Amino acid sequence: MTKGENNLQMNICDLLGQMLNKECVDAVLVPKKLPFGEGVVQTLITDENKLKEAKPLAFVMPVSTGTIISEMTKVEPSEKKIAAVMKPCEIRAAVELLKLKQAAFDNIIIIGVDCPGTYSVNDYKEIISEGKSPMDIYLSNVKEGKDDEKMRAACKVCEYSIPENVDITIGILGSDLKTPLIMYNSEKGKDIIKILGIKPQEDMKKREEEISKLKKRRLAAWDTLLQSTQKDVGGLDNLLAFFESCIKCHNCMDVCPVCYCRECFFESPTFEYEAQKYLSWSQKKGILKMPKDTLLFHLTRMNHMATSCVGCGMCEQACPSKIELLRIYKTVGHNAQKVFDYVPGRSVDEELPLLTFREEELEPR
Repeated sequence: MTKGENNLQMNICDLLGQMLNKECVDAVLVPKKLPFGEGVVQTLITDENKLKEAKPLAFVMPVSTGTIISEMTKVEPSEKKIAAVMKPCEIRAAVELLKLKQAAFDNIIIIGVDCPGTYSVNDYKEIISEGKSPMDIYLSNVKEGKDDEKMRAACKVCEYSIPENVDITIGILGSDLKTPLIMYNSEKGKDIIKILGIKPQEDMKKREEEISKLKKRRLAAWDTLLQSTQKDVGGLDNLLAFFESCIKCHNCMDVCPVCYCRECFFESPTFEYEAQKYLSWSQKKGILKMPKDTLLFHLTRMNHMATSCVGCGMCEQACPSKIELLRIYKTVGHNAQKVFDYVPGRSVDEELPLLTFREEELEPR
């Protein structure tokens, strides 16, 4: 980590520490370096001194914080104020979970951070162990108008690098990379900024320029991926070939923030068969691929979560067979969301398409 990046992280940690010290919040949920190795995980911190090893700008996302917020609040809302430091896709997932009644935002102060992109857990650890700085790598590639090849596929095609639906925004795009840009986006955020005595940044011209360039590059990459995916995966044969290495481990389902069912159909007794059943199916064609129903599993999952897919790519990151799940799930999600003019996580007040009836919704235009 370079001195500039370290200063930036420290300044943000200091801000979070002040929130605890001045009792604006009772706890902070923030990425933190593990006491061993180079791993970084979301950590709930109540002791201001424990924020020293926090990594609010970590270029890695082991688990979506949307999932963690759901885990913490779906039984009942938090009674204490928790500041949750989240990346844009994590916030969008949390918004969808809120609308699905799988999370509660009561007493949750959402602090959104700009996200230039993330690496897989292993790639991130390798970069850090080699003494390199993810921020420096990002800035070096920005000058050339590209993203690092090792960056997660989801991030290379993500048009939502700037947090929305937050109380406070911590901006690094357009900053001097020493002092973050602090902006409030709600009355709760405004009150906290006032208590901390922080003067919000007013000149946003440089920030807007950087955001525009990044979004333009990412949208172009997404358009290319969308076109190639629709061509490569079209038709049953291509679809079967795409999922041929699936071992039906359910990792993609387990890490998906919007796949929330407590009792999954695919983990129910419905898919428990006697040996004779398998033999019977095999005898019909003389062969039976095992494990069976891998395509059915993915098609059902797509049907289940397509309108709420935020394109975070956690599914692909968790796949042991390295299937390019992001491209197909994001493509299916894009097409389904386009039908309903719906963007998951865009607004807390926007109703879920499949829970809303509009008489003229699907009429030809």
